[in-house]
Amino acid sequence: MEIITSKDNKKVKEARKLLTKKYRKNSYLIEGFHLLEEAVKAGSEILQVFVEEEKFDKLPSALRFDLRLQSLSENGQRNEVEMTEKLSVNMVSREVLKSLADSDSPQGIIAEVKKYEAEIDFSGSKYLVLENVQDPGNVGTMIRTADAAGFSGVILLGNTADIYSSKVMRSMQGSNFHLPVIQMESGLLFGQLKKAGLSVLTTTLSANSVSYQSVKAHRFALVMGNEGAGVSEEAVNQADILVHIDMPGQAESLNVAVAAGILMFSL
Repeated sequence: MEIITSKDNKKVKEARKLLTKKYRKNSYLIEGFHLLEEAVKAGSEILQVFVEEEKFDKLPSALRFDLRLQSLSENGQRNEVEMTEKLSVNMVSREVLKSLADSDSPQGIIAEVKKYEAEIDFSGSKYLVLENVQDPGNVGTMIRTADAAGFSGVILLGNTADIYSSKVMRSMQGSNFHLPVIQMESGLLFGQLKKAGLSVLTTTLSANSVSYQSVKAHRFALVMGNEGAGVSEEAVNQADILVHIDMPGQAESLNVAVAAGILMFSL
């Protein structure tokens, strides 16, 4: 298999565009063997793979595709070159791989994954709502925590960071393949939450908020707001309960991802 050594290669240049949000209309990039395995387990459509020459022999075990191979080598082993060619694998140099990566120390593999439209019917019991949360690390961490806490889905409102960005992808660690994550308009969301009988729990430090420890909600949507400005007036007005975390120390506030973790596991 020919090794792509030029960063100006057409396939490489087209894939590199996906590092920018405006080009991620139909597909996006994931980085590392773990995320690729999670994508495959979830049944996501892998459009193509870029892998360093030194990592080429890890592909069959890392990808775990359910393939029916049409031929076997004479000694009964799978024909790995044939398998990877069926998967549109591109072997690339280290420099080319780094040009497609967002991290400082890429693992040696990057894949292009087709987007799909996730759906949420609000029949579950617990949902996380992120309103204008702009830090990619916070967004990814909260989605990963929602996954760990057994939430039914995550809804993004307003200017929340794009989940298809490389930084959010790394922070989620594949949790976006385990539970639905969708973008919605706030007016539509709150209407559907009310219709589904879900209590809206909005986090705020206002005088009308209560300690989360006093809240007993069986089915709810937890709204977390912007790192600096907090939640919107609409989120406050739509709330069934305003909640906060009591802080006996002297810090003015908690990191939004830390606060979300406390609330998701406690509620």
